[in-house]
Amino acid sequence: MSAALLAPERRAVLARRSLWLAYATAGYNLIEGLVAIAAGAAASSAALIGFGLDSFVEVSSAAVLIWQFRARVPEDRERLALRLIGASFFALAAWVVFDAARSLLSGGDADASPVGIGLAAASLLVMPLLVRAKRRTGRELGSATVMADSTQTMLCTYLSAVLLVGLVLNAAWGWSWADPVAALVIAGVAVKEGIEAWRGEHCDDCAPLPAAGIAGDGSPGCADGCCTDRKA
Repeated sequence: MSAALLAPERRAVLARRSLWLAYATAGYNLIEGLVAIAAGAAASSAALIGFGLDSFVEVSSAAVLIWQFRARVPEDRERLALRLIGASFFALAAWVVFDAARSLLSGGDADASPVGIGLAAASLLVMPLLVRAKRRTGRELGSATVMADSTQTMLCTYLSAVLLVGLVLNAAWGWSWADPVAALVIAGVAVKEGIEAWRGEHCDDCAPLPAAGIAGDGSPGCADGCCTDRKA
C-alpha cells in the first residue's frame, strides 16, 4: 500500500482502467455463462449450471462497477455498489444450494461434459489475469468496490478449480455425487464473500484517499461509505 496521495490525473487514469477491466470481465463472463449453462443443461450438471449462474453474477458485479465509475464522483456510489455486489453473491448461493440439493435428493446422475471441462480449464487461465489487474488498480485507487469486484473474480477462479475437479471425477470414475457437492462448495464461498462485500470488509487493501479526502485536522479523510462504516 502506497503512502503517497494520488494526483487527480492519476486517479482519472485508474478510474478509466477500472472501467475497461469491468467491460472485459462482463464480456468474457457473458460468453462463459451461456456456454456453461448450455453444457450443464445437456449434461444435467448442477455444478456447471451453478458455475454459469456465477458467471452472470460476475457480469452483474462488473455492471455495478461500470455504473459506479461512469459517475462524475465514483466515491459517492461506493457504499451502494458494495451492497449490490454483496446481494448478487447471496442470490447466487441461494440458487446453487436449491439446485444442488434437488440433484442430491433426486439421485439424478450428471453426464460427463468435455465442454465443461474445457471451459473450467480456460477460466483458470483467464480469471487470475483479471484478478491481478483489478487488485493492483483497486489498491492504488483506494476503491473498496474494485477490490470487492476483484474478489468476485477470484471466487470465479476458485470455482473453476472446484468445477474442474468435480467434472473430472465424474467423467473418470462416474462419481456423480461429486458434481452437486462441488456446487455446494461454490455456494458456501459465495455466502462468505457476500457477507464481506455487504459489510465493506474489502476496504482492508485500499490505499489512502486523495488530497480531496483530507480532513480538517490534516488526517486522511474518508470519501467512501466502506470507511465510514468502519469509523462508526
